[in-house]
Amino acid sequence: MLHSLRTALLACTGVFLAAPGVDAQTRWQFEDLAPPVGVGAREPNLALAPDGSLLLSWMERNAEVTAVRMARFVDGTWQAPETITISEDLFVNWADFPSVAAFADGTLVAHWLQSTQRFSYDYDVSLSFSDGSGNGWSTPFAPYADNTEAQHGFVSLLPIGPDIMAVWLDGRAYDGASMEPGAIVDGMQLRTTTLSPDGQITQDTALDFMTCSCCQTAAALAGDDLLVVYRDRTEAEIRDISLVALRDGVWSDPQPVHDDGWELSGCPVNGPAIDARDAEVIVAWFTAANDEPSVQIAFSSDAGVTFSDAARIDGGAPEGRVDADMLDDGRALVSWLEWSGTEEVLFLCEVNANGCDAPQVVATNPNGGSMNFPRMVALGDTIFLALTYPMPDGTDTIRVLRSTE
Repeated sequence: MLHSLRTALLACTGVFLAAPGVDAQTRWQFEDLAPPVGVGAREPNLALAPDGSLLLSWMERNAEVTAVRMARFVDGTWQAPETITISEDLFVNWADFPSVAAFADGTLVAHWLQSTQRFSYDYDVSLSFSDGSGNGWSTPFAPYADNTEAQHGFVSLLPIGPDIMAVWLDGRAYDGASMEPGAIVDGMQLRTTTLSPDGQITQDTALDFMTCSCCQTAAALAGDDLLVVYRDRTEAEIRDISLVALRDGVWSDPQPVHDDGWELSGCPVNGPAIDARDAEVIVAWFTAANDEPSVQIAFSSDAGVTFSDAARIDGGAPEGRVDADMLDDGRALVSWLEWSGTEEVLFLCEVNANGCDAPQVVATNPNGGSMNFPRMVALGDTIFLALTYPMPDGTDTIRVLRSTE
């Protein structure tokens, strides 16, 4: 079984051999952007708009009501925040959080999770559109029509040309509620559809009929190919990272990024990350195969058809919760969380096929709680990071950091 990540300081076999925080370098300088969030803000997400502005989304809870909000950072200034939706019936989950994405024409789409209230883990994905003017959001709708009361979540939204591809985990086959050829009873599915800026959606399609049930998905555009990575699941309870690709209009069969062989009877709630520039692809993920937690990376130079051997990049006590970005010049960055004694540490590293040569501490959390799932995007050579940050008084806030290199 997986040991406690707070106490396990396992030997590292990768390039970064020091314990967390030891000999970490400072290559990137960061400044706090002081986002316009309220008390109790948490679970931030980041995206870029076609005009180069940064889109920040997050959740705020006040008594029994939770709001999904967003704000745009443009020309060095935060615009006034908007409330996308507010309800007593949102499904609030620290690992499965809302997002906002931008179409090529500037239209925005937001997603969040709406409880169906039958059981605590039955919830739907809700989508809403905005023209970006701040004049409100459209009536919510779901990107599917299976009409089952089951888990639907862990959404990725990826702009592709004029449209946006949505990918999510889907529990419609639980208890055999909604079956189709190839479906597996009680199997969590990976499904996708395409959204147009006028609100049209295509018929949703199954990409994998049996996946891990509660790990984040991630997607990237590699040239003309669409790549999706996620934590898979076999009948033998192997939960390694798989990739499916849309090439020449046809979805591939799932293929492993690397054969970790992590056998686990439950979901680790720790999804992979992917980014690409043309055919160059970086994938980062957490595994605890052989009862040894680690953060791994692998590269592809052929748009995800094949991958290099995996390289370990953590310092010995990782939580995982990775993100990855490729800069315009082809450099690849990976962020992850790690424990150093009782402090939680957010690391960033420029990585290559051999691993991580110069890990950098970006933020530390000595206050208990967690920074949860930090998100990262790159605009040119500028890096933005957003994270939930626990305060000494027990409340949370959100930090947004921008590199000043």
